[in-house]
Amino acid sequence: MTAVDAGRPLVVALLGTDHHPFDRLVDWMDTLAGSLEGRAHVVVQHGHSAEPRVAEGHAFVDHDDLERLVRTADVVVCHGGPGTIMDARRAGHVPVCVPRDPSLGEHVDGHQQRFAEVAGDAGMVQLATERDGVDAAVLDALAGTGPRVEQEADDAAGQAAARFAHHVDELVGHRQRRVRSVRRALLSRVQR
Repeated sequence: MTAVDAGRPLVVALLGTDHHPFDRLVDWMDTLAGSLEGRAHVVVQHGHSAEPRVAEGHAFVDHDDLERLVRTADVVVCHGGPGTIMDARRAGHVPVCVPRDPSLGEHVDGHQQRFAEVAGDAGMVQLATERDGVDAAVLDALAGTGPRVEQEADDAAGQAAARFAHHVDELVGHRQRRVRSVRRALLSRVQR
Protein backbone atom coordinates (compact mmCIF):
# COMPACT_ATOMS: atom_id res chain seq x y z
CA MET A 1 0.00 0.00 0.00
CA THR A 2 1.06 3.56 -0.55
CA ALA A 3 3.03 5.49 2.01
CA VAL A 4 1.22 8.78 2.58
CA ASP A 5 3.55 11.71 1.85
CA ALA A 6 2.92 14.30 4.57
CA GLY A 7 4.49 17.00 2.39
CA ARG A 8 1.97 16.78 -0.44
CA PRO A 9 -1.84 16.74 -0.56
CA LEU A 10 -3.40 13.34 -1.26
CA VAL A 11 -6.01 12.82 -3.98
CA VAL A 12 -7.65 9.39 -3.85
CA ALA A 13 -9.84 8.02 -6.64
CA LEU A 14 -12.03 4.99 -5.90
CA LEU A 15 -13.51 3.00 -8.77
CA GLY A 16 -14.95 0.18 -6.65
CA THR A 17 -15.03 -3.52 -7.41
CA ASP A 18 -17.52 -3.79 -10.28
CA HIS A 19 -16.21 -5.97 -13.11
CA HIS A 20 -17.01 -3.39 -15.81
CA PRO A 21 -13.98 -1.32 -16.81
CA PHE A 22 -14.00 2.39 -15.98
CA ASP A 23 -10.90 3.35 -17.96
CA ARG A 24 -12.35 6.81 -18.68
CA LEU A 25 -11.95 7.87 -15.03
CA VAL A 26 -8.47 6.29 -14.81
CA ASP A 27 -7.43 8.34 -17.86
CA TRP A 28 -8.86 11.52 -16.30
CA MET A 29 -6.96 10.89 -13.07
CA ASP A 30 -3.74 10.27 -15.02
CA THR A 31 -4.22 13.55 -16.89
CA LEU A 32 -4.86 15.35 -13.60
CA ALA A 33 -1.82 13.74 -11.94
CA GLY A 34 0.34 14.88 -14.85
CA SER A 35 -1.00 18.44 -14.72
CA LEU A 36 -0.35 18.67 -10.97
CA GLU A 37 3.36 18.04 -11.70
CA GLY A 38 4.05 16.43 -8.33
CA ARG A 39 2.20 19.08 -6.26
CA ALA A 40 -0.17 16.33 -5.05
CA HIS A 41 0.03 12.57 -4.70
CA VAL A 42 -2.70 10.88 -6.77
CA VAL A 43 -3.69 7.32 -5.87
CA VAL A 44 -6.23 5.36 -7.95
CA GLN A 45 -7.97 2.20 -6.75
CA HIS A 46 -8.80 0.99 -10.26
CA GLY A 47 -10.44 -2.41 -9.75
CA HIS A 48 -10.92 -4.15 -13.09
CA SER A 49 -10.01 -1.04 -15.08
CA ALA A 50 -6.69 -0.35 -16.76
CA GLU A 51 -3.84 0.51 -14.40
CA PRO A 52 -2.94 4.21 -14.36
CA ARG A 53 0.28 5.23 -16.10
CA VAL A 54 1.00 8.44 -14.15
CA ALA A 55 -0.92 8.15 -10.87
CA GLU A 56 -0.14 5.46 -8.31
CA GLY A 57 -2.46 2.51 -8.93
CA HIS A 58 -3.84 -0.39 -6.93
CA ALA A 59 -6.38 -2.81 -8.36
CA PHE A 60 -7.91 -3.54 -4.97
CA VAL A 61 -7.20 -2.29 -1.47
CA ASP A 62 -8.09 -4.12 1.73
CA HIS A 63 -10.75 -2.45 3.84
CA ASP A 64 -8.46 -1.11 6.59
CA ASP A 65 -6.05 0.45 4.06
CA LEU A 66 -8.98 1.88 2.11
CA GLU A 67 -10.42 3.52 5.23
CA ARG A 68 -7.00 4.95 6.09
CA LEU A 69 -6.55 6.33 2.57
CA VAL A 70 -9.98 7.97 2.58
CA ARG A 71 -9.46 9.43 6.08
CA THR A 72 -6.08 10.91 5.16
CA ALA A 73 -7.08 12.10 1.68
CA ASP A 74 -7.43 15.78 0.99
CA VAL A 75 -9.79 15.00 -1.90
CA VAL A 76 -11.80 11.89 -2.79
CA VAL A 77 -12.95 11.21 -6.34
CA CYS A 78 -15.23 8.21 -6.77
CA HIS A 79 -17.60 6.34 -9.02
CA GLY A 80 -21.33 6.57 -8.28
CA GLY A 81 -21.50 3.54 -6.02
CA PRO A 82 -23.65 4.43 -3.00
CA GLY A 83 -21.39 2.51 -0.60
CA THR A 84 -18.26 4.28 -1.83
CA ILE A 85 -19.97 7.66 -1.59
CA MET A 86 -21.08 6.94 1.98
CA ASP A 87 -17.55 5.80 2.96
CA ALA A 88 -16.19 9.13 1.71
CA ARG A 89 -18.94 11.07 3.50
CA ARG A 90 -18.27 9.27 6.79
CA ALA A 91 -14.63 10.34 6.49
CA GLY A 92 -15.72 13.97 6.17
CA HIS A 93 -15.52 14.42 2.39
CA VAL A 94 -17.92 15.78 -0.17
CA PRO A 95 -16.57 13.47 -2.87
CA VAL A 96 -16.20 14.38 -6.51
CA CYS A 97 -18.52 11.80 -8.05
CA VAL A 98 -18.23 10.49 -11.60
CA PRO A 99 -21.02 7.95 -12.15
CA ARG A 100 -20.38 5.04 -14.45
CA ASP A 101 -22.13 5.35 -17.83
CA PRO A 102 -23.82 2.17 -19.11
CA SER A 103 -23.80 3.51 -22.69
CA LEU A 104 -19.99 3.33 -22.49
CA GLY A 105 -20.01 -0.24 -21.07
CA GLU A 106 -19.08 0.98 -17.59
CA HIS A 107 -22.08 -0.65 -15.84
CA VAL A 108 -25.23 -2.68 -16.51
CA ASP A 109 -27.70 0.19 -16.09
CA GLY A 110 -27.99 3.85 -15.14
CA HIS A 111 -28.55 3.48 -11.40
CA GLN A 112 -25.25 5.20 -10.58
CA GLN A 113 -26.18 8.16 -12.74
CA ARG A 114 -29.58 8.46 -11.08
CA PHE A 115 -28.17 8.09 -7.56
CA ALA A 116 -25.33 10.56 -8.21
CA GLU A 117 -27.79 13.13 -9.57
CA VAL A 118 -29.96 12.88 -6.44
CA ALA A 119 -26.87 12.98 -4.20
CA GLY A 120 -25.55 15.98 -6.14
CA ASP A 121 -28.85 17.85 -5.81
CA ALA A 122 -28.71 17.18 -2.04
CA GLY A 123 -25.13 18.52 -1.82
CA MET A 124 -23.77 15.13 -0.77
CA VAL A 125 -21.40 14.90 -3.76
CA GLN A 126 -19.91 17.18 -6.36
CA LEU A 127 -21.28 15.61 -9.52
CA ALA A 128 -18.82 15.67 -12.44
CA THR A 129 -19.56 14.10 -15.80
CA GLU A 130 -16.70 15.68 -17.76
CA ARG A 131 -12.94 15.72 -17.16
CA ASP A 132 -12.89 19.51 -16.76
CA GLY A 133 -15.45 19.24 -13.95
CA VAL A 134 -13.30 16.70 -12.11
CA ASP A 135 -10.19 18.87 -12.52
CA ALA A 136 -11.98 22.02 -11.28
CA ALA A 137 -13.52 20.25 -8.26
CA VAL A 138 -10.19 18.68 -7.25
CA LEU A 139 -8.31 21.95 -7.63
CA ASP A 140 -10.97 23.78 -5.57
CA ALA A 141 -10.72 21.16 -2.84
CA LEU A 142 -6.91 21.36 -2.83
CA ALA A 143 -7.17 25.15 -2.52
CA GLY A 144 -9.56 24.75 0.42
CA THR A 145 -12.47 26.34 -1.42
CA GLY A 146 -14.46 23.17 -2.09
CA PRO A 147 -17.58 22.17 -0.16
CA ARG A 148 -17.24 20.66 3.29
CA VAL A 149 -19.38 18.17 5.18
CA GLU A 150 -21.66 19.68 7.80
CA GLN A 151 -21.78 16.81 10.27
CA GLU A 152 -25.19 17.34 11.87
CA ALA A 153 -27.06 17.67 8.59
CA ASP A 154 -24.96 14.91 7.09
CA ASP A 155 -26.01 12.35 9.71
CA ALA A 156 -29.69 12.43 8.68
CA ALA A 157 -28.85 12.67 4.99
CA GLY A 158 -26.33 9.85 5.33
CA GLN A 159 -28.87 7.60 6.97
CA ALA A 160 -31.39 8.32 4.20
CA ALA A 161 -28.76 7.75 1.52
CA ALA A 162 -27.64 4.50 3.16
CA ARG A 163 -31.25 3.24 3.12
CA PHE A 164 -31.55 4.26 -0.55
CA ALA A 165 -28.23 2.58 -1.37
CA HIS A 166 -29.41 -0.61 0.31
CA HIS A 167 -32.58 -0.61 -1.81
CA VAL A 168 -30.60 0.04 -5.01
CA ASP A 169 -28.22 -2.80 -4.18
CA GLU A 170 -31.17 -5.12 -3.50
CA LEU A 171 -32.87 -4.19 -6.78
CA VAL A 172 -29.72 -4.59 -8.86
CA GLY A 173 -28.92 -7.91 -7.16
CA HIS A 174 -32.50 -9.13 -7.63
CA ARG A 175 -32.40 -8.20 -11.32
CA GLN A 176 -29.07 -10.00 -11.84
CA ARG A 177 -30.34 -13.12 -10.03
CA ARG A 178 -33.51 -13.07 -12.14
CA VAL A 179 -31.50 -12.77 -15.38
CA ARG A 180 -29.29 -15.71 -14.34
CA SER A 181 -32.39 -17.76 -13.48
CA VAL A 182 -33.98 -17.01 -16.87
CA ARG A 183 -30.70 -17.88 -18.64
CA ARG A 184 -30.49 -21.21 -16.79
CA ALA A 185 -34.10 -22.02 -17.71
CA LEU A 186 -33.49 -21.19 -21.37
CA LEU A 187 -30.27 -23.19 -21.45
CA SER A 188 -31.96 -26.21 -19.91
CA ARG A 189 -34.64 -26.09 -22.62
CA VAL A 190 -32.03 -25.83 -25.37
CA GLN A 191 -30.05 -28.76 -23.95
CA ARG A 192 -33.08 -31.07 -23.92
